[in-house]
Amino acid sequence: MFTTTPCAAGCGQPAISFSNLCFGHLADPGQGTERILGHVAANATVRDLCAAGVRFDGVDFSGRRFFGCDFRGAAFSRCLFSGTFMRMCFLDFAGFDDCIFDGSDLSFVSFGGAAFSGCRFRETELVCVGFVGAGIRGTAFVDSDLCASRFVAAETEDVRFAGCNLKRTVFVGARREGISFKSCNTADAVFEAEAP
Repeated sequence: MFTTTPCAAGCGQPAISFSNLCFGHLADPGQGTERILGHVAANATVRDLCAAGVRFDGVDFSGRRFFGCDFRGAAFSRCLFSGTFMRMCFLDFAGFDDCIFDGSDLSFVSFGGAAFSGCRFRETELVCVGFVGAGIRGTAFVDSDLCASRFVAAETEDVRFAGCNLKRTVFVGARREGISFKSCNTADAVFEAEAP
């Protein structure tokens, strides 16, 4: 599991890997991003990486394996995660615009408070994933396994679930506008809190 080193500027944010500063305090954020991407490109398996707050545009993360990495508050635009494997990674409050997650295994990952727009999860393993408080719009989950995942208090709009396993998936307190569950096992999903 990653260890957090505070930013040397004293802001309380974590310093990104290969620096003693957080992404917001880097004199050259592009160089910080390039160091992170160079490390990812050189290693099929990435452990304990801190890329909190880093902005990624058009990056291909396909086939990479991430363990215990910190991507909290990062921004991903038009990124490809096909066949990506993640375990115990934190992507809380990250933003995802037009990203593809086809064939990935992202089980036991936290997307708490994250924002998704125009994304696709096809044949993706999302077992025990936390989407608590996430904002999900114009996104499709197709033929994916979301068993025991949590969308508690999530804001979902124009979201399509098709052929997904929703056994024990929790939607309690979620706002669901324009959502569809075609060919999903919604009888096993939890939409209302149980009475005491």
